[in-house]
Amino acid sequence: MAITARTVLAIMFLSVLAGCSTAHPGAGGSWKGFTETGQASFYADKFQNRTTASGATFKQERDTAAHKTLPFGSMVEVTNTANGKSVVVEINDRGPFVEGRIIDLTKSAFRRIGNPSLGLIDVEIEVLR
Repeated sequence: MAITARTVLAIMFLSVLAGCSTAHPGAGGSWKGFTETGQASFYADKFQNRTTASGATFKQERDTAAHKTLPFGSMVEVTNTANGKSVVVEINDRGPFVEGRIIDLTKSAFRRIGNPSLGLIDVEIEVLR
C-alpha cells in the first residue's frame, strides 16, 4: 500500500493540531488528575455581572475561574506554591490569554490563597472532577 502525498499532509496537519493544545485529558478522556503549574491572576472588577463563556453570570464572590482548555464545570484545586494554601474552584470561563498565566480566579478565590495586592501568584492546579 503506497502512502500518498495527501496522506502525509493529513498526518502532518493532525500532528500539528494535536500539539497546539496546552492541556490533554488522561486515559479514557478524563481530565481528573490533570495538573499544571504557572501563574494565577484575578478578574478586574469591570467583569462583575457580565456573562462568562459558559453563559453564567460572573460574580467576584463565587469560587469560579477561567482556564483556556479545561471543560466547563470542571472542579479544580488551585494551590499557592509559596504558602501551600489551596482553594477549589469551578471552571466557567475561558482565559487567561497572557503568557505564563494558567488560570484567572475571582477575587474571593484569590484572597483565600494569596494577597490580591500581589496581582499574581505561582500556583499548581489539579483537576478533581
